[in-house]
Amino acid sequence: MAFSGAQPPYLSPIVPFSGPIQGGLQDGLRIIVKGTVMYSAGTRFNVNFQTGFHENDIAFHFNPRFEEGGYVVCNTKQGGHWGSEERKKEMPFQMGKPFELCFLVQSSDFKVMVNGSFFVQYSHRVPFHRADTISVAGAVQLFCINFQNSHETPAQPAFFLLQSSHPAHFPHKRGGRKQKPPGRWPANSAPVVQNFIHTVQCTPGQMFPNPAIPPMVYPSLSYPVPFSTAIVGGLYPSRTLIVSGSVLPGARRFHINLRSGKDIAFHLNPRFDENAVVRNTQINGSWGPEERSLPRPVPFTRGQAFSVWMMCESHCLKVAVDGRHLFEYNHRLKNLQAITSLEVEGDVQLTHVQA
Repeated sequence: MAFSGAQPPYLSPIVPFSGPIQGGLQDGLRIIVKGTVMYSAGTRFNVNFQTGFHENDIAFHFNPRFEEGGYVVCNTKQGGHWGSEERKKEMPFQMGKPFELCFLVQSSDFKVMVNGSFFVQYSHRVPFHRADTISVAGAVQLFCINFQNSHETPAQPAFFLLQSSHPAHFPHKRGGRKQKPPGRWPANSAPVVQNFIHTVQCTPGQMFPNPAIPPMVYPSLSYPVPFSTAIVGGLYPSRTLIVSGSVLPGARRFHINLRSGKDIAFHLNPRFDENAVVRNTQINGSWGPEERSLPRPVPFTRGQAFSVWMMCESHCLKVAVDGRHLFEYNHRLKNLQAITSLEVEGDVQLTHVQA
């Protein structure tokens, strides 16, 4: 979702999380936080825009509380002292449900949207450019934090290309995938390459004008499943694909497929009925030998969020789940540029797809 020159996203950061905002807050900067409110992890969460990694100076404290019927507190902290609270007696978040929280920095205030709808406006109490860090804590699991400059006009608007030339479509079956190097994958290691990202955006409109970007690809927080989209330009070394979502509570299986025409170059198939993650390739309608071994327990859990990263290298795909390297899969179809579609099907709810 980041255009050229924008800060790369933080992907699957572990909560509590704090990360720098390159250049600090600026007029026109839009920050999009995607995640899921967690059951049995407390009754509150917060997003802070603050100075540095301490919490003495917080320009904007956004704090949903699932108490007393639900409400949201907004505040500012200066020199370690809180100001007067602004409370909105409305709760736009639901326990166990994914959300998209969008902050737009403007000269006089923050404007906040939740799941595509305007929620609250908060006037600046301190110069907003002092805030150079975002922190998130509490009862949430994060999928990603994205940054956009609403004043920036990309040379080739990625969303326009996807909508007019490579539309997403929803087949009767299938899935897709791709990812990153072994070991721990840092939350801020997302590549600054020209990835095309299908994701639920803040809807352009009166509160969040952005005439350079066409309307969002999907009007709801979740993608329809089965889901299919083009991988524009095919695969090549260093290209990364990301699929995030939540496993349904009664899930048996789901799969992500990377396709080359009618062939499936890579099939990633978590099976909860077998407690396995199966990988395979299908050529001319015939499956090859399955790969099942893993260096650690199956990382997918019924009812829980996940984020799959797939990074293409010359000889293999490297796959990580929730920021941790899981396995490598040697290419069985060697013409990587011919792998041009990604599909997802099964017992999942999708919230973010980067292809």
